Amino acid sequence: MRIYEGSPRQDFEEVFRSIGAFLDSRGVRDILLLEVPDGFIVQGLAAAGEVGGSWSESIGSIAKETLSFLDDDVARFMEEAATRRGKAETDGTHAGAYESALRVIGRWVDEEKPKDVFLFEQEGAYVVRLNVGSQAGPHHELAEFTKEDIAGLVERGPSLRLPEEAPAETSAGVGPTSPST
Repeated sequence: MRIYEGSPRQDFEEVFRSIGAFLDSRGVRDILLLEVPDGFIVQGLAAAGEVGGSWSESIGSIAKETLSFLDDDVARFMEEAATRRGKAETDGTHAGAYESALRVIGRWVDEEKPKDVFLFEQEGAYVVRLNVGSQAGPHHELAEFTKEDIAGLVERGPSLRLPEEAPAETSAGVGPTSPST
């Protein structure tokens, strides 16, 4: 991501979370997300058309929607999402499905330190392809996250954000010891 060039950390967790919040607000589903040099392209299925007044009228249709998010858009989404999260703590609203899922996938992506990201989702399961560098040169790696994997990662999320506590001291004033090797 160009907005993070030169920084010690690429924050895919926050970027994906912010894009996910936008997708949740639009009712998009079955997404494909592709990183491009100046941002991201996202395709997904979204409701299109007019909502009918009675059961016999058309209630709309599903259409593929393609969205381009430039680096400046992503930065704005991140600021807006941070503001919403601050309010959510007081008004009881919760993150949507994409905001939660893409956040935990983004955290995993941050740990992998990729040069390029591509992912697609269908019915809550994700396939992620990363272009990563190694001593042998760049190569692609694939990972799959089932719906259950995502639910488990989301559930563990809060424990990853809490600051670690200092080790407890024993009565002798010495902290816990590690087993000898």
